[in-house]
Amino acid sequence: MLYSHIVKKKIRETFDHVNNHRWDEALKAVAPHIHHRVSGDHALGGERHDKAAVRRWFERLGRVQPNLRIKVDNIWVKGWPWDTTVFAQWDGTATLLNGDAYVNRGLHVFTLRWGRVHALEEFQDSQAAARGLEAQAAAGIKEAAAEPIVS
Repeated sequence: MLYSHIVKKKIRETFDHVNNHRWDEALKAVAPHIHHRVSGDHALGGERHDKAAVRRWFERLGRVQPNLRIKVDNIWVKGWPWDTTVFAQWDGTATLLNGDAYVNRGLHVFTLRWGRVHALEEFQDSQAAARGLEAQAAAGIKEAAAEPIVS
């Protein structure tokens, strides 16, 4: 289906923008009032409900995990342009400042309406994320130990 192909391409492009810290491009399709949730009690966890807070979250992600690379393994698209659910399965890797490898695996669930992201929920190994952030904080990135960005 052509629609599904287009959505998959856009999702892959968005992950590429995140990998390369192109926040303006990554946020282009985000609706002004979004529901963005990341599991875990750490600097990248919590819920945001507006595009400005999501931008701050992405900027923080770039600072606390500067060489994070997310490889999308599978994408599934369900629905029509006015109500689409997208599942993106991924593997994330990075080298932490202490030299340790960071590895995480997760699933993003996007809710799209007419090409705009209205909800994004990230399911991942929140303990792995917390351990990676603790290591980054111990190596000198104080923001890795900050309170979550919430709105």
